Amino acid sequence: MSAVTSFFNETRAQLGRLGLPTGDGESVADSELTFDDGCHFRIEVPTVNSAQAAETLLSESRRRGFTINRVTETRGMYRHTARELRAYAELGEEYGAQILMSVGPRAAYDIGAGVQTPEGARIGYRLRGQEQVVRAIEDVKRGVEAGVRGFVVYDEGLLWVLHRMRTAGELPADIHLKISAHCGHGNAASAQMLEMLGANSFNPVRDLPLPMIAAIREAVAIPLDCHVDNPKLSGGFVRTYEAPEFVRVAAPVYLKTGNSALEGHGVSPTPCQLDDILRQVEIVTEFLDRHLPTARQTPAGRHHVPVAG
Repeated sequence: MSAVTSFFNETRAQLGRLGLPTGDGESVADSELTFDDGCHFRIEVPTVNSAQAAETLLSESRRRGFTINRVTETRGMYRHTARELRAYAELGEEYGAQILMSVGPRAAYDIGAGVQTPEGARIGYRLRGQEQVVRAIEDVKRGVEAGVRGFVVYDEGLLWVLHRMRTAGELPADIHLKISAHCGHGNAASAQMLEMLGANSFNPVRDLPLPMIAAIREAVAIPLDCHVDNPKLSGGFVRTYEAPEFVRVAAPVYLKTGNSALEGHGVSPTPCQLDDILRQVEIVTEFLDRHLPTARQTPAGRHHVPVAG
């Protein structure tokens, strides 16, 4: 059954006047957007929580003949030494990959017990209290000093503050602000709001079907970050056959893959898990070549400019 029915026409018309899709729809149109380099997709490996793991993934992917465009750390910058942060940044330069580091401390690391309860878990990784906002900004500044230019943001208020600081010249103009799936957003209106607040890319919740993803693409121009597979603690689903569809309807898109090798988030992959991650990345690349050969992946080293229509 189509998600768009004859019901609620007035509300649908009002959404249309706001520049939003009127529903998720039955037909899923091809995206006409690309990255600024004319390419349609990039490969991202998340939960790379040590510089050593990042080096293994980047060096091995080069040796095996496929490209990882983005590596994302998820434990939090303040859990790494300055030396480790610099090592991440240097690896990005060496291999032409975008390095994204997660902003801490986040509610899960705070002293409040509420976030540890089933009800309180709804806060996700958001910041608890204004002092945590201060510390999160300090975390970003520390990362900038180490050469990091990409940051995973889990709190809408922090996104707005960092964007305003970037616009005012108080942070580098070229920093990339990515909204995490842990924020829990999964619709076009939320995506458009986050773009207005300064997000450079947006990761919707992991289990959206294609029509919902397509509706988000209608509403924003920034790249989307779509999970092809997930750790067991996030559902464990593997959507490899949908990877070409993600590119078709959501370009420009970062295909997030490799996490199905892990039990959960915030862990450091073992050597065996790193090999499984590399295998999954290679499989996704193979599926794109087989099922959507017209789609172009950004070559290594070209990741800074976000999107063009």
